Amino acid sequence: MKYGMNKFHCCATCTHFQAKKQSNGMKYLCVRLGYETKPTYTFNCWDPKESVRKLMNKRK
Repeated sequence: MKYGMNKFHCCATCTHFQAKKQSNGMKYLCVRLGYETKPTYTFNCWDPKESVRKLMNKRK
């Protein structure tokens, strides 16, 4: 399912986003791409979480 650029499109809302708490702070990872990211970054591989899809559909 493809969604255009919108206010929901960011790493933190993606199924590939993973947050890990470490002793020196939080580490954010894109498990699909395999490297560190930040919650506000955006990439073309964005696949929104189910809860985000529902919210997007609700606001259409």
